Amino acid sequence: MTNPLHDIASWRQKAGPSGIPSVCSANAMVLRAAMRATAPTAMPLLIEATCNQVNQDGGYTGMTPVDFRTFVEDIAAREGFDPARLILGGDHLGPNPWKALPAEEAMEKADVMIRAFSAAGFTKLHLDCSMGCKGEPVALDDATTATRAARLAAAAEAARPEGGIAPVYIIGTEVPIPGGAMEELDTLELTDPDAARTTVEVHRKAFAAAGEDDAFARVIAAVVQPGVEFGNHNVIDYDSAAAQPLSEALKDLPGLCFEAHSTDYQRRAGLAALVRDGFAILKVGPGLTFMLREALYGLDQIAEELFPGQRTRTLRQTMEDVMQAAPANWDRYYEGTDAERALQRHFSYSDRIRYYWPQPDAEAAVAELFALLEGRTLPETLISQYLGARYAAVRGGTLKAQAEPLALAAVEAMMHDYLSACGA
Repeated sequence: MTNPLHDIASWRQKAGPSGIPSVCSANAMVLRAAMRATAPTAMPLLIEATCNQVNQDGGYTGMTPVDFRTFVEDIAAREGFDPARLILGGDHLGPNPWKALPAEEAMEKADVMIRAFSAAGFTKLHLDCSMGCKGEPVALDDATTATRAARLAAAAEAARPEGGIAPVYIIGTEVPIPGGAMEELDTLELTDPDAARTTVEVHRKAFAAAGEDDAFARVIAAVVQPGVEFGNHNVIDYDSAAAQPLSEALKDLPGLCFEAHSTDYQRRAGLAALVRDGFAILKVGPGLTFMLREALYGLDQIAEELFPGQRTRTLRQTMEDVMQAAPANWDRYYEGTDAERALQRHFSYSDRIRYYWPQPDAEAAVAELFALLEGRTLPETLISQYLGARYAAVRGGTLKAQAEPLALAAVEAMMHDYLSACGA
């Protein structure tokens, strides 16, 4: 079978979708909502796991690539979503989880990781070796980055399942850090068009030197910074005019499109402009869990109105306790006074609360909330008060006034923006 993404660079020139959303999440409710939103379209569903989320050691989700595949396919089976429409990807695959180690030791672990992704049937692999390891500069030069990427491509090729779909590759990285910037942003420096051309050419030569010309022929995109990002407090919207020189560089890169990271919170028109300008792969992750958290907190307040005092702690109180007990995933990312940091813990665009939903206490609190509201038709007036964005659909009769459909609909709403922008 041909990889469904193999010709994505040409999608703009023909009928049908012009791009594809990339759902970067390991949250079961987010993935359910993504499947529900995608199901009525003719689009495949691209779901990606990062090197920190999923790896041979389990990552912060506790899942290996095989585990993650089973996790996604089990959700698809429950949702009635055709597994043949799933594309699994690995994001930022490289030495990043082990960059505190010497380079060769970190790369050996990265070799094992990408072999595991490839062997598990992940068919979109982002090669990212741009970060320095122990004793190296923070960011590496193009030649070193490309040589290491070619090494990982060779490892992935060697581990491909016999008869499986050949993977496609993404090269390059983006600035600032994956998952959103920490500071408030005013402007961004877009990738220089010549730098994008150089990245591709240096990788082409490195793959050739490694004997991986066939793998390079399946490089479909380069990650660049088109001028979109979000910090803890604000979002930088896409400026199509400013990005035109970068977009024009694609004329010199036949067979390639650009992949845009951190597109979370872009408005539908901005997403559509990105796709129109050749940024055909739109990564989204924290934005989806932000929408889910917003809906869960709304339901939490509705539960308190309907059943005051029936829980020992609200969901929000539980999440505060869980985050305070294990601050590593938020403490160094949030700045300001204690009150400002408390606000960011729950409401930051970077949504670092997403790391805590798999915690046992958090899972139990969400389960308790849904059990309390199960089977209950929620008052429209409370939906208007606490889940206002869902009110029109409830009043129009297209959305049930029940807890789970309301929570899933919040995530689906953002997915619809992406699907619409991609021409689904």
